[in-house]
Amino acid sequence: MDAYDTGHAGGDLGRRAAHRRKGLGLTREEVALRAGMAPGYVAYLEEHPPVLTRWALHRLARALQTTEDALLGAEPEGAPGLPGAPVPDPELRELDAEECARLLEPGGVGRVAFLVEDERAPVVLPVNYLVSAGTIVFRTDPEGVIARHALGDVGFQVDRFDGAMSEGWTVLAAGPAHRVEEPSELSALRALTPIRPWAGGDRDACVRIAPTRLTGHRLRPREA
Repeated sequence: MDAYDTGHAGGDLGRRAAHRRKGLGLTREEVALRAGMAPGYVAYLEEHPPVLTRWALHRLARALQTTEDALLGAEPEGAPGLPGAPVPDPELRELDAEECARLLEPGGVGRVAFLVEDERAPVVLPVNYLVSAGTIVFRTDPEGVIARHALGDVGFQVDRFDGAMSEGWTVLAAGPAHRVEEPSELSALRALTPIRPWAGGDRDACVRIAPTRLTGHRLRPREA
């Protein structure tokens, strides 16, 4: 029978299961009875990265009146913050610059915001980025709107949300952006893990943002 080795995400699965159980007002013993599992096994699932069979995951989701995808953090329906999202007594905490930098460090998908002449609202576009020497780096089309207009002061936002756990964080970086032209600087960047452009294609222009301000917030249920 297929098994889900949740690996690094296992702790998240356990937290989602525990969060859902508490939201339903159930004890571990009651969930175990519903799922046909031992109470000690339910406790283990909540506290350790588990390896679950498909059938065990199905029984656990059914006992918690939710879906397998929701427990795995892969629920395709809905969007964070829709009515009915379980946010019991949420707590919003401001992040300091050091924690913001730590959250940005792994790289991934962010959004760059900048002004275009004669436009009334900022342009906001997604990019794949990495962090190099404390700066934010991404590739873009050399003739595109970012390369032509996202120079000078820009904003850059990254966020991560977990709808099942009703928690997440957002970080906003602000500072000057410039197009990397110096050959030695370009060579140093190419030596890093390759930056895959968000939109694919031939996007060889490299842009670097040097943040002068980092702000952010983290949202989580107060009980956490």
